[in-house]
Amino acid sequence: MTASIDLMIILPALLAGLLVLVTHVPLGAQVLKRGIVFIDLAIAQIAALGVIIAGVGELDPQGWAVQGAAAAAALLGAVLLTWTEKRWPEVQEAQIGVMFILAATGGLLLVAHNPHGGEHLQDLLAGQILWVRYEQLLAPAVGTVIISAVLYFFQHRLSRLGFYLIFALAVTASVQLVGVYLVFTSLIVPGLAVRHYGAGRRLPLAYLIGAVGYAAGLILSTLLDLPSGALIVWCLTALAVLVYALGPKPAASVRVPGGHV
Repeated sequence: MTASIDLMIILPALLAGLLVLVTHVPLGAQVLKRGIVFIDLAIAQIAALGVIIAGVGELDPQGWAVQGAAAAAALLGAVLLTWTEKRWPEVQEAQIGVMFILAATGGLLLVAHNPHGGEHLQDLLAGQILWVRYEQLLAPAVGTVIISAVLYFFQHRLSRLGFYLIFALAVTASVQLVGVYLVFTSLIVPGLAVRHYGAGRRLPLAYLIGAVGYAAGLILSTLLDLPSGALIVWCLTALAVLVYALGPKPAASVRVPGGHV
C-alpha cells in the first residue's frame, strides 16, 4: 500500500519534471551558446514576482489570472532585457544580474507583512513538485507542445526578441510547477555535462541526465523524507558530473609562440 501511494505521488511530479525538461534542455543549450547563463534565473525570478503580485491582489493561486500575471511579468522582463542587450551589450550579464536582484528583493518587500510570506517565497524558490496534481499539468503540456514546435521549426530564425519571449513563456509555467532552483538546474546542468560530446549525442544524453536526475531525486526524497526540489538538484548535478567525467575531453590547446592553437 505504501509503495502504491508513493507511486501515485511521484508519477505526476515526474511528469511535471519531464515537461519542464522538454523545453528547458534545448533552451539551455541556446543560453550556454549565447553566453547569458543567468538570464534564466532573472526571468524565473521576474515570473515569480508576477505570481507574488497576483497573490497580493488575492487572486486564486490556481486560476488563470495568476498565470497571466506571471506571464506578463516574464514577457516584460524579456522585452526589457532585449532592449538592454541592444543598448549596452557589453554589460548584458551584469544587467541580467541587476534584474534578478531587483525582482528577488521586490518579492521580499511585497510579502514583508504577510504572515505566510516566507513560506510562499520558499515554495516559489524550491518548488513543491512532489505535490503537483495531474490537472495542473494540462496547461503546461499545451504550452510545451507549442514552444517545442516553435523551437523545432524556427530555431535558427528566432530574433533576439523572439528568443527572449519564447524563453519567458517557457519559464513562466515551469517556475510554478518546480520552482526557481529546478528551473535553473534543468536549463544549465544537462547542457554543461554534455558540451564535449558529439553534436548528435548531446540532446538525447542531456534529456537522459535530466529524466534520471528527476526520478532519482523524487524517489530518494520520499524514502528519506527530504525536500524534493533540493534533492533533485543534487541528484541531477551529481549525475551530470559523472557523465561529464566519463565523456570525451576537450582537445588540449597547444602552446605556440605568440598564443595557443
